Formats: sequence, C-alpha cells, structure tokens
Amino acid sequence: MKLRRMAVIASGWAFVFFALALAPAALAGGHSKDASPACVPVAEAAQQANQDACVSAHIYNVVELRDGTRFLDVCPAEMTDQDCRFLIVSLPEDRGDVGELARYRDSDVHLRGTIRAMHGRMGIVLSHARQFSGGPEKFKPNPRLARGFNAQTERAPVRDPNLAGSGHVRGFMNTREKEDLPPKR
Repeated sequence: MKLRRMAVIASGWAFVFFALALAPAALAGGHSKDASPACVPVAEAAQQANQDACVSAHIYNVVELRDGTRFLDVCPAEMTDQDCRFLIVSLPEDRGDVGELARYRDSDVHLRGTIRAMHGRMGIVLSHARQFSGGPEKFKPNPRLARGFNAQTERAPVRDPNLAGSGHVRGFMNTREKEDLPPKR
C-alpha cells in the first residue's frame, strides 16, 4: 500500500517537473493558439491572390451602400479609386456576425481572410468579427452541393453510386431491416 502511494506521488512530481521544464520554452516564443502569422501590409496583400493571409491595414473610412453592403476604405482620400487596389467588404447577410464597423474608422487593424479578386481589385470578405483576432471566415456551404436536400426526407443531397443498389438487393442497407423514424410532433 505504501509503495503504491509513493509511486503515485512520484509520478505526480514527475509531471510537475516536466511541466516546469516546458514553461520557459513556451514563454520564450513557443507556439500558442494566440500566435498568428505575420500580417502583410495592404500593398503586399494585393499580390497574394487566393491565399489565406493576415492583412494589416489602416481603416480611413467605413462606407455603407443602400443595400447594406459595407466597405472598409483602406486607401487615403487623396488616392484615386483606380490606384486603390485593395478593399475589405462586408455583405448585408453577415451584419449580425460582423457587428458595428464604425468603431474601426481611423484605426489600424489586423484582418485574416482569403484574398480574392473582386471587380478588378483584390480584397477580403469580412464575414465574422473573429477575423479581426486571427479567426477564420464564416463557413458558407456550396449551394450546388446542397441543392435538393431536405432533412425531412431520407434522400441524400448528392447521388452517390456507392449507396445505390445493383438492381437486385440494396448494397448499403436492406429495406427489410430498416428502422422506423420517430413520429413527428
């Protein structure tokens, strides 16, 4: 009994020493969840098409169109629209997830997102507020894959030949062994 208790205590101390040995390395620059890749300025971001990147920008103005689309203006007022090669856009359907953008006016931000070509310029779609802290964009499913899908039916959203029968017996699930769905309420 004493031997078992001593083994448990020794393993506990071994864990503590191991954790203390790793602590200086973690504090000296080890990777953590908060660590994000170096942000590139707007001028360099315009050269990185179709890449997930962190962009550092100064927001000069926030412009809202009648339909609710909002733009974060990253170019100074003296620069012409033709010379401004980068934009940040927030769509109306993402307003609830993005929040109020006026607070970013006249401030420096770090924004993560996929850099895409938009109307002759490069830009990032701001779809969620977590992008300001290095988080990913909001997931938007491909509508072509989800077409015809209804959760109430048993039909798969995509025709998969592996699930289809060969004409004799269903290959995936026999209809006689099928479970009944719970009654609808």
